[in-house]
Amino acid sequence: MQLLIVHRDPEMGEALVQMVKSYTRHQCQLVRSDGAAMDWARRHQQCNLLLTQLEAEGIDGLALGSSLSEIYPTLQVLFFPNYAATEQRLEISATKVFPEPIEGDALLDTIERAEGAPPNAPDLFHVIDVLQMCCLSRRSGALQLAKESKSGLVFLRHGDVVHAETTAARGRDALLEIANWDFVEFAYERSVRPPLETIAAAWHDILIDAVTTQKEENAIKLHRQSA
Repeated sequence: MQLLIVHRDPEMGEALVQMVKSYTRHQCQLVRSDGAAMDWARRHQQCNLLLTQLEAEGIDGLALGSSLSEIYPTLQVLFFPNYAATEQRLEISATKVFPEPIEGDALLDTIERAEGAPPNAPDLFHVIDVLQMCCLSRRSGALQLAKESKSGLVFLRHGDVVHAETTAARGRDALLEIANWDFVEFAYERSVRPPLETIAAAWHDILIDAVTTQKEENAIKLHRQSA
């Protein structure tokens, strides 16, 4: 695979490149800004995996991932957010979000999973990964999330979830529904504002509730199947 790393810190960026080159057989290059990444894309016909800071001087990882996906339709994206790993409320086993300190083994495992993805597979993220990343990075705007025929909107203000909508629900019920979709495609629009505010509870309390309920339901299903 051809990997592109976009990281403002040259020391950290070079360490990531060396790790990839030392432990995988993939091609890997480093640039330090969105502009440099787009210049690189104009000179290269292939990019399979983008590893980018979520936000830094000259870097908007969400916008960059969207732009490069138009050039490379099969591109997959991993994010390095600007909050510490200790701030995370929920651990995702198949994460594509790596706050510092970055777990090298987990990152390498994710790179190898990307290599094993079927041709033309969509770039899927665990829905909890996306919501947690945008909340902890204090994003405002709207997330559009899609899973097969299902779609939903989550509206953010400075990292708080203030409204959510699906075809069947609004508010907290909609957010609970979305949180149980597992792997989704998503898009982010910074300029969109919520049409109304229906959610006052902390986002992590709702997501923890959704994850706990899902685990309990799965345990009941397994018990019934083994009975």
